[in-house]
Amino acid sequence: MEKLTKNIIILSTADWDNPFWTNKQHVALDLAKKGYNIFYIDSLGLRKPGLNKKDFKRIFNRLVKGIRPPKKVHQNIKVWSPVLIPFNDNSIIRKINNILFNSLLKLWSNDKKSKTTLWTYNPLTTQFLDLTDFSYVVYHCVDEIKAQPGMPIDILEQKEEELTRNADIVFVTSPTLLESRKVWSNNVHYFSNVADYDHFSKALEQSTIIPEDLRGIDGPILGFIGAISSYKINFLLLEKIAKSHPEWNIVLIGDVGEGDPNTNVDILKKLKNIHFLGAKDYSSLPSYLKGFDVALLPNNINSYTDNMFPMKFFEYLAAGRNVVSVNLPSIKEFSEYFKLTNNDNDFIQAIESILQGDSVELDKIQLLAKQFTYDTRTRKMINLINQPELIK
Repeated sequence: MEKLTKNIIILSTADWDNPFWTNKQHVALDLAKKGYNIFYIDSLGLRKPGLNKKDFKRIFNRLVKGIRPPKKVHQNIKVWSPVLIPFNDNSIIRKINNILFNSLLKLWSNDKKSKTTLWTYNPLTTQFLDLTDFSYVVYHCVDEIKAQPGMPIDILEQKEEELTRNADIVFVTSPTLLESRKVWSNNVHYFSNVADYDHFSKALEQSTIIPEDLRGIDGPILGFIGAISSYKINFLLLEKIAKSHPEWNIVLIGDVGEGDPNTNVDILKKLKNIHFLGAKDYSSLPSYLKGFDVALLPNNINSYTDNMFPMKFFEYLAAGRNVVSVNLPSIKEFSEYFKLTNNDNDFIQAIESILQGDSVELDKIQLLAKQFTYDTRTRKMINLINQPELIK
């Protein structure tokens, strides 16, 4: 008998319409393609909002979406954007949110919880929902969320432990997350982040055209795609790269301050060879990747990135790009497929080496990328849920 029911509620920590898709949207879409009915719940707002333009805009957009009924975005996917009070470190507000959330969920979700799987990414899940109401509970832990700026650390630690101990199965996306969550449960399984190979490999097709705003940049292009936030990206490293080789161009594609509205990029904007192109539609990313001479993972090394498996890693490889990365624990096992560096000087020398022709063979990169896809990973997860005795 299958444990994963036909109807699945996905409690996300990312809004469906965020231009940079994460595990949450991709998993929802892949499950939907496999015939599951998905009720996708946008982020409930874990971080306390700040007094800044970005957070005010987000609150306004959520209020607008919150008064609407769930929206059908796919044959098998409905998206709901609940409006809650984003101050989860306050016990009274948490109780109000619990009542509000469950009342609205009952209104908009037609399925009986007893016949529904809960697939959650939210470490505060047990604050909002009673896990015993569902037929099966999956906790998909993809980040060390409490290491992000502005998070209510104490309540996150308490509730995530409760969730991990009581979920039927736990999936994690990095070896570090595996070690820490195994302390709370003996049913934790590691599946790295993956990529939509068919989508990103379009970068290799002759018909794919490099966008005009990228074609207008002369000289070698070193590219990064993702959230440009101070807790994730090492701005001093980027500054050093740009100054060491003025003939190189660093192209940054993404929203500045995603997850950290206090991010300040002034030191980068002073440099003429660093280009901020803004966020781009997911469909256009292979076109931009085609124009990259080198793809970068210039992350900070901290408690967040130590637990992170960069989503861009396999997306870059699927696009056939050579990658230079800082020393991230989660991708060390793949070190023969990219340049893994230990310090700023090594990082710059690795870029120099690639531009001089010392690159990993395209066939080798592609062979690896083809093995790490959403379809492959989701099938393995479903099999592990439904028939754990068959998984060795």
